[in-house]
Amino acid sequence: MIYDIRHVTTYRYDAPVSSARCSLRLMPAIEDGQRVFDSGLEVVPQPAKMSERIDFFGTRVTHVDIETAHRELRITALSRVEVERRSAPAAALTPDWESVRESAFASAALDPRAPAHFLYPSRLVPLHDPATAYARESFRPDRPIVEAADELMKRIAADFKYDPKATAVSTPLSEAFAARGGVCQDFAHIMIAALRGLGLPAAYVSGYIRTLPPPGKPRLVGADASHAWVSLWCGDMFGWLDFDPTNATLAGNDHIVIARGRDYADVSPIDGVILASGNQTLSVSVDVAPSQRTASDPRPHVEALV
Repeated sequence: MIYDIRHVTTYRYDAPVSSARCSLRLMPAIEDGQRVFDSGLEVVPQPAKMSERIDFFGTRVTHVDIETAHRELRITALSRVEVERRSAPAAALTPDWESVRESAFASAALDPRAPAHFLYPSRLVPLHDPATAYARESFRPDRPIVEAADELMKRIAADFKYDPKATAVSTPLSEAFAARGGVCQDFAHIMIAALRGLGLPAAYVSGYIRTLPPPGKPRLVGADASHAWVSLWCGDMFGWLDFDPTNATLAGNDHIVIARGRDYADVSPIDGVILASGNQTLSVSVDVAPSQRTASDPRPHVEALV
């Protein structure tokens, strides 16, 4: 499936901003199962400097310096991406979770996808005993890891209410868990904490899901906005598999990856520093739809970065 993606972020300020330095994580990842045909950014006002790098985990990070005074900052990201992921393995044929845990702690690998980076508490995902106890109900002795993780994912989707008003970006994991509510970021953090509490490597994934579902299918929660889900290391044979606890489904061709990291702090779409006084308002619009064009058709003009 080929998708056209349009992500527009607008900041409006009560007082003029004299300068801004931002890090943008808005370009789709280049990885197995995902091919990026085209991507680009337009920033208004025009930056004095703009550069791109790849961070340790493989995320494309664009650094922007704006030296023009402004009261509105608009960032538009346009991409065309093909997604064709491998089918998930039969859950019952995957190894028991205890052996995966042993393999993870025994692994000496330190490459960006090595399990060692995702075993331990991170800035926004501390170990949380109630989450670990919650996970143990699904991770019974000798149970295949994908079977257990699939059940945990579906329990989170059933037991936790999707409620954008229940939490903010800064809400601690423990509060979201106690409230049994939140958004995709909270669901992902809770599942990661639960898995790490059992000694299993789990990563945070940010990206998108398609806006328009296939005919006869329900619309996925989190469309028209950035989305988040969980990647679980399932051993050397099966590697990393992605689970979406918001929609109770394994991530497939409806999911487009932007970034992977230990938690949201590693992958936030936009962060930075501005020089100004007063408050700001933020609006975000995301559209992800199957492309009506071929891969070779020209795209709408934006400043190309790749």
